[in-house]
Amino acid sequence: MTNVDYIDLQVNGYGGIDFNVDDLSAEGFHQACAALARDGVKAILATIITDDVPAMCRRIGRLVELMQADADARSIIAGFHIEGPFISPVDGYRGAHPRDAVRPANPDDAQRLIDAGAGLVKLLTLAPEQDAGGRVTKMLTDRGIAVSAGHTNASLDELKCAIDNGLTLFTHLGNGCPMQVHRHDNIVQRALSLGDRITPMFIADGVHVPFFALGNYLRCAGVERCIVVSDAMAAAGRGPGRYRLGRWEVKVDENLAAWAPDRSHLVGSAMSMARAHHNLRHHLGLDEPHCSRLLSENAKRILRGHA
Repeated sequence: MTNVDYIDLQVNGYGGIDFNVDDLSAEGFHQACAALARDGVKAILATIITDDVPAMCRRIGRLVELMQADADARSIIAGFHIEGPFISPVDGYRGAHPRDAVRPANPDDAQRLIDAGAGLVKLLTLAPEQDAGGRVTKMLTDRGIAVSAGHTNASLDELKCAIDNGLTLFTHLGNGCPMQVHRHDNIVQRALSLGDRITPMFIADGVHVPFFALGNYLRCAGVERCIVVSDAMAAAGRGPGRYRLGRWEVKVDENLAAWAPDRSHLVGSAMSMARAHHNLRHHLGLDEPHCSRLLSENAKRILRGHA
């Protein structure tokens, strides 16, 4: 495989370090950034997931503080991805996000999260059905922040409304939804039907989306419009064992699948971007130019558009 400067828009933690804690140390933060750099990652969006808004703001603020004191971290962290809390409260669509912290989108909470990020919030994932009239989506995009649909069962009309108000991406399509859905009218089919207007992101570990299905999705949406993310949590760059992601204790098995304790759903990923590169080459048979688009070039375009 040729060298690719990986750009990962969804990183919850890495190398044994969880970004979604209140006591993230400078040493641990530096360790995670160094591990990402060693594994060929050029830039990331450090990702904060759903919790009480004050807790999310504290964690975002801690990342800002740590970045200000760490030049190496500033060189690799391009900004923040806020995943939630404006997502679906419905089981299956909510995924690993705590139900008690999920809420409808509202300008006040959105502004608190933006302010905590001190200009570094680049991307926010929300469920369009939780954003009445696309009001918060428009507020964010007017401020230069990319908005992505995710953990959602938005109708086709709700997705179109969100797109009309500036939504441009879809977070880990094929996940953040129940294991069983309507065979035709489901969120994956709705999103793919709008593939000329949104950029879907996928987790290419073969666990979140089987490789044969991922191949179908890429052919449908077009490699030129898709992005691969890791959705990495602390286990990425490590291996099997027990780790944490926010409130969750996560069991990572021999296949590097990160499970909730009861194995009812996945909780992030233990995959590195280098592993995703291997998977795209060897399981999907993609050539290097296509891999580079999925792992770097298309994500770079998103970051440049929301610099």
